[in-house]
Amino acid sequence: QVQLVESGGGLVQAGGSLRLSCAASGSTFSAYVMGWFRQAPGKEREFVTAISRSAGYTDYAEPVKGRFTISRDNAKNTVYLQMNSLKPEDTAVYYCTARLQGYGPMLKYASTYDYWGQGTQVTVSS
Repeated sequence: QVQLVESGGGLVQAGGSLRLSCAASGSTFSAYVMGWFRQAPGKEREFVTAISRSAGYTDYAEPVKGRFTISRDNAKNTVYLQMNSLKPEDTAVYYCTARLQGYGPMLKYASTYDYWGQGTQVTVSS
């Protein structure tokens, strides 16, 4: 079992940047594929990005490609989400998530992930 705690959210103007962090504890961090999802008010939770166990593979949702970067430090049990060129439509609660299932099909489906953080709010003003 793994516990996930996100940090780094906040209020930023459009065009600005934020870096989210997700600290994991309780299990072998490198055994998990890690991901970020987000949920805006009145909308379903949606996939943002994911990274494989060894950081050799990453995947991004189309709206964030070229602006967001996921990375991980297995020695620090932490996954990061660097968000640049933020837009008002990026406003949402961002969730860190982990799954034991390997990297591959169904990566973008929230139901395939085993553990979730409590979320951190990101608000982008226009």
